[in-house]
Amino acid sequence: MVAPASVARPGRSGRIFNYIGRNNIRGDFFGGLTAAVIALPMALAFGVASGAGAAAGLWSAAIIGLVTALFGGTPSLISEPTGPMTVVFTAVLATLTTRADSPAQALAIAFTVVMLSGVFQILYGVLRLGRYITQMPYTVISGFMSGIGTILIVLQIGPLLGQAPPPGGVLGTLQAVPQLLQGIQPMETALALITLALLWFTPERVKRLIPVPLLALIVGTILSLVAFQGVELRRIGEIPSGLPQLTLPALGPDVLQLVVINAALLGMLGSIDCLLTCLVSDSLTRTEHQSDKELVGQGLANIVAGLCGALPGSGATTATVVNIQAGGRTGLSGLFRALILALLILAGSGLASQIPLAVLAAIVFKVGLDIVDWGFLVRVPQLSRKGALITYVVIALTVLVDLMVAVGVGIFIANIITIDKMSLMQSKAVKAVSTADDALELSDQDKRLLDQAGGRVLLFQLNGAMIFGVAKTINREHNAISDCDAVIFDLSGVYHLGLTAALAIENAVEEAIDVGRNVYVVGAGGTTRKRLDQLKLFQLLPEDHTELTLHEALTHAVEAQRS
Repeated sequence: MVAPASVARPGRSGRIFNYIGRNNIRGDFFGGLTAAVIALPMALAFGVASGAGAAAGLWSAAIIGLVTALFGGTPSLISEPTGPMTVVFTAVLATLTTRADSPAQALAIAFTVVMLSGVFQILYGVLRLGRYITQMPYTVISGFMSGIGTILIVLQIGPLLGQAPPPGGVLGTLQAVPQLLQGIQPMETALALITLALLWFTPERVKRLIPVPLLALIVGTILSLVAFQGVELRRIGEIPSGLPQLTLPALGPDVLQLVVINAALLGMLGSIDCLLTCLVSDSLTRTEHQSDKELVGQGLANIVAGLCGALPGSGATTATVVNIQAGGRTGLSGLFRALILALLILAGSGLASQIPLAVLAAIVFKVGLDIVDWGFLVRVPQLSRKGALITYVVIALTVLVDLMVAVGVGIFIANIITIDKMSLMQSKAVKAVSTADDALELSDQDKRLLDQAGGRVLLFQLNGAMIFGVAKTINREHNAISDCDAVIFDLSGVYHLGLTAALAIENAVEEAIDVGRNVYVVGAGGTTRKRLDQLKLFQLLPEDHTELTLHEALTHAVEAQRS
C-alpha cells in the first residue's frame, strides 16, 4: 500500500540533503534491508562481469546508495550498479586494457571515466537539463536498452560455457563461439542452467519470501559445494574485506578523447536510466521528484564511486520498487541499505569467495534478457514501420558499433522523421491566394475586398508554428508575387516564428519590393514581431504598411490599385 504524501514528500528545491524523515523509521528500515538483500547478488554479478572484480560491484552498491540517499532528489530511490552502466564500463575497461601499460593503469583510467561521468551529471543538473534528458523518442530508448540487454547476453556466453570471456567484446565473442563450444566445461554449464531454471521457474509464493536472484545465488553455491564435489569450478575467490582503496584520477593524452567521450555517454546514460526510475517511484509514492537535484546527487555518487574504485551506478528500478513495497519512503531507507551492505562486505566477504562464476553469469544473463524490450520489439512493426526501422537500427548500432553512435543516429533519424511530419502539417497552414477561398480565415467583408481586387492583391496567410521546415513552402508560394500589384503578409495567427521561416518571409518581402509591389506585413505581435524587428524587416517598409489591421491593409491595397 502506498504511504500518504505526508510521509513520502520530496525535499524542497532549496534543500542540500535529500528528504530523510523520522516518522517512518520502521518502514524505511525494512525497505533498506530488503533492498540490501536484493543488491548483493546483482552487485557481485555486475562486478565480476565488468572485469573490475566482485569488490568493485559490492562497494558500488554501498557507496552510490549512500551518497544518493543523502544528496539525491527522490526520497525512495535506490541507486546501485545497473546493467546499462556496467555494459559501458565493461566496454571502456576492455578498450583501455589493450591501450594501457598495465591492467592496473587500465583500471585507474576506467575509474577516472566514472568520476568524470559524475562531473557531467552534476553539470546536467546545474544547467537544469533534467526535464529534457528523458525527452527521447521511445523507439530510441527501447532500441538502446534492448541493445544493452543483448550485449549483456552475448558477453555471458563464455562464462556460461565455463570459460573466460573472449577478448574483443560482442564481435569477439560471436566470432569465438565455435571455439567456446569446443572447449565447453559440462559441469559449469550444467550449474549455470540449473541457476537459470531457478531464476525462471521459481514459484510466485517462494518469490514473495525471498528475492529470486538471492535464492539462485545461495542454491547454486550450495549445489557447487555438495553435488559438484571434486569438480574444478571457477569461483570468485577471496574478496578484500577492508575499506575500499582510494583510486586517484589517471589520464594520458593518448586516451583523453576516449575518456571524455565515454564519460559523457556514461553520464547521459546514467541520467536517463535514473530519471526513468524516478518516474516509477513517483507513480508508486504519489510524489514528484526533483530531476536536477537528483542528477547532482547521482553525479556526486559516481565521483565518490570512481575515487573508491567502484563501478558506476544509477537508479535501479527493481530495487526501488522493492524498497517502496517493503515500506521505504524517505532517504533513510537508502542510508539503512548502505549501512547493511557495508557491514556485510566488511564482515562476510569471505563467505562470497566460494560463489561459482557460472552462477553469477546466469544471473547477469537473466538480467540481460529482462532488459530487452521484447513486448515492444514484437509490436513496433505493426505500430509504425518507421518506428520499427529506428528501433532495429539503434539495436544493431548499439550491439555492433558503439553506444554513442547508436543514440546519436537514432535521435537524428527520429527527429528528421518528426520534422518532416510537422513541416508537412504546417505547410498546409501557409496559404497564398488572390481570390476569396472558403478555407481562408477571413470575414465576409475581407473576402469581398479580396475579390474586388480581381486577383491583383496576393494574400499570404500564415498560422500556427512556423518551423524551419515551412521555409520551403513559403519560398515556393511567393513565386506568385510576379502576377500581382500588392502583397499582404498576414501573421496574426502565428504564435511561433523560427529563424529560418523568418528569413524566408524576409526574402519574400525583399523580392516583392524589388519588383515594385506594394508590401504589407500585418498582425505580427509578441515574439513574432520581436523576431522581425531583429531582422530589421519593418525598416524596409513604410510605417503605414506595418501598423495596419488585415482589413485596413486590404482596403489600402484595393484603393491603391484603383488609383
